[in-house]
Amino acid sequence: MSDAATDQLGRLAGIPVLVAGDVMLDRYIHGDMERISPEAPVPVLRIAHSREVLGGAGNVARNIMGLGGTATLAGMAGDDDAGATLERLCREALGGGTRLTRVAGATTTVKTRLIARHQQVLRLDAEQVAPLDAATQERLLDDLAPALAAARVVVLSDYAKGFLGDAMAARLIAAARAAGKPVIVDPKGADFAGRYRGATVLTPNLGELRVAAGLPVDDDEAVVAACRRLIESCDTEAVVATRSEAGMTVVERSGTVAHLPAQALEVFDVSGAGDTVVATLALGLGAGVPLVDAARLANAAAGIVVGKVGTATVSQAELLHALHGAATARDEEKVQPLAQAVDQVATWRRRGRTVGFTNGCFDLLHPGHVSLLRQARAACDKLVLGLNSDASVARLKGPGRPVQPEAARAAVLAALGTVDLVVIFAEDTPERVIEALRPDVLVKGADYTVDTVVGAGFVQSYGGRVVLADLAPGHSTTSTVARLRGDS
Repeated sequence: MSDAATDQLGRLAGIPVLVAGDVMLDRYIHGDMERISPEAPVPVLRIAHSREVLGGAGNVARNIMGLGGTATLAGMAGDDDAGATLERLCREALGGGTRLTRVAGATTTVKTRLIARHQQVLRLDAEQVAPLDAATQERLLDDLAPALAAARVVVLSDYAKGFLGDAMAARLIAAARAAGKPVIVDPKGADFAGRYRGATVLTPNLGELRVAAGLPVDDDEAVVAACRRLIESCDTEAVVATRSEAGMTVVERSGTVAHLPAQALEVFDVSGAGDTVVATLALGLGAGVPLVDAARLANAAAGIVVGKVGTATVSQAELLHALHGAATARDEEKVQPLAQAVDQVATWRRRGRTVGFTNGCFDLLHPGHVSLLRQARAACDKLVLGLNSDASVARLKGPGRPVQPEAARAAVLAALGTVDLVVIFAEDTPERVIEALRPDVLVKGADYTVDTVVGAGFVQSYGGRVVLADLAPGHSTTSTVARLRGDS
């Protein structure tokens, strides 16, 4: 990757973006399908666990935050339980940067995906399409004035759920352009000229481009012609067309045309990929990155997110790694916080990998540790190592321990080929980590019994295995430290 691209990525940090559009709740219910219902010829999903994340415009805001920017989110939700959940998720993800209008009698948009053995088998949508009334629009526009003034760029994320009806979209575009702010639109519908006229950049997918332009989009030349028609009819500066496995095409009013090949190595879930594209484009334009270069960043980001499970985000570290074109994660990237590790484990499972887990202090690495890790890795496809933090080691081992700080211990372990991920935990036991990761295999040394292994009962409750690894005799960190200190 060029130094220019590295510099451009670094400039995304701290860029303020106003995101307005349809906010929705994405709910994922995971389980197994192992039998047919006796009531009807349909499969039965036995629920194992579920999770809820911000979707739609909320996912755009999450991606902006994940890439180091700051986001203010404007949208609406119903005055219902799902709306309350959306508010909580917004606070957790964005802090005070939320302008979520609760509408009495409205239904919060919820997309519920049923996933069996990491494959989506059904999606259930609960929604009520209704535009904001004039009075609510006025209040919201007044409320957004400070955020608009502070933003470098405005994103309109339209999922055709009512928030960006023709009047609201037009008023937001006019207000932004009057304030000198570029506007990026992730569009929906057929009448782009009526709804998005005057926006700076439109980001349709191929289907949306074909309908809005009224032209075929079968090859590069046809896509360029369709983009140029939208530029003229919508009075916009550029169109960035996302083309799935064909990558992305950028067409500017100035005459610039660029075709960017797809970056994804493996595609598992395209949910929210467009959100990632528009978030990255917005940060790039807000940082003054030329549009084609911003699109290259967005293209690489999309290639990352489609390899994840469900509505997901991309970090600056992931994007930097992708732009460098590395085929495997560098050692330091194996050390991850728990939330990121949960996403990584979900991706591995999507690919059919079995996930193992073991844990310990690993203060001074010795042959006994190496043997344990080799046996643990042999029992699974991917091994996650839970590493006690410095404070945790001190409580368990006493004064003077650890000998090596947690960062050094994690770096040494991450350099081992048998270890795929390292998660540092502050508690005395890894119970919280095990419950979050839900490993298929739990490994400890044979000096334990299954009954005394922390998390064994939990792992066995959903069909996981507990493996007791043989110990290599004559090796102990405690005894090594004692000899170094001259203790008898």
